[in-house]
Amino acid sequence: MNTRWIMAAVTACALGLLAVPMMLKSAERASGPQTTDLTPVKGHGKSCSAKGTANLDLTLKDMNGRSVRLADYHGKVILLNFWGTWCPPCQAEIPDLVKAYETYKDDGFVVLGMTIDDTAEDMRAYAAAKKVTYPLLLMQDDVEQAYGPIVGVPMSFFIGRDGSVCKKHFGPVTFDQVEREIKALL
Repeated sequence: MNTRWIMAAVTACALGLLAVPMMLKSAERASGPQTTDLTPVKGHGKSCSAKGTANLDLTLKDMNGRSVRLADYHGKVILLNFWGTWCPPCQAEIPDLVKAYETYKDDGFVVLGMTIDDTAEDMRAYAAAKKVTYPLLLMQDDVEQAYGPIVGVPMSFFIGRDGSVCKKHFGPVTFDQVEREIKALL
């Protein structure tokens, strides 16, 4: 009888994992694409034609317990990446995020890694093992209120220098994808 319950739980989890992408695609078809064109806005440098503005009015803790104000990054191109140390697709994208950060940080680009449920201790160990060089932050309730429900990871927000949310990407990103998005904003 124990085996039946285990099989039922595994099947339910597998169906749930398959259903989430389908629900997201359905919602996208109903409301239109989640991406926006990256076009310059006169007088503001490069930006995008986004309708939303990122809430940078938050102060978070980083993996070392220091306070980090998101507003301090206003004027930079931000990739806000929601992730978890236990997430294989998140692990797969980290080398490309590190490469993008190291390549473009001197041009006004920053990656902010926001763990959804890891402890600071877990993040420190993971960052050291994976050689993560960009800031890693701890999730708190007001972040999810500001950016909407985080239904899965990895999830990334591309934010222009003026604070416009230019693109919301669900799933892992590659260096080429990040480079294409940020070059239009730098």
